[in-house]
Amino acid sequence: MKTLPALLAIATIAVSGPKVIAASLPPPGAASCSGCHATGTASTSSVPRLHGRDAGEITTAMNGFRDGSLPATVMNRIAKGFSDDEVRAIAAWLAAQK
Repeated sequence: MKTLPALLAIATIAVSGPKVIAASLPPPGAASCSGCHATGTASTSSVPRLHGRDAGEITTAMNGFRDGSLPATVMNRIAKGFSDDEVRAIAAWLAAQK
């Protein structure tokens, strides 16, 4: 009977483990965001913090920078370098960072 709790614990870790790992490892391109966007909770910069922001907001903004509907100084050029899949992966990772 002692093996049942152990098996349940292992199953729980196996199921939730990849999500934890996925949230901690940035997808390609995501690490470069911290060059301008603060990663801490307090920021004195006019560049908005991305960690913890809604993934949909990030995706919408990136698409706006790419198509020119949002004004930008450098983000329009940066956003054009990412595919739709890359933008979604980066947005999901940034949203998972709290």
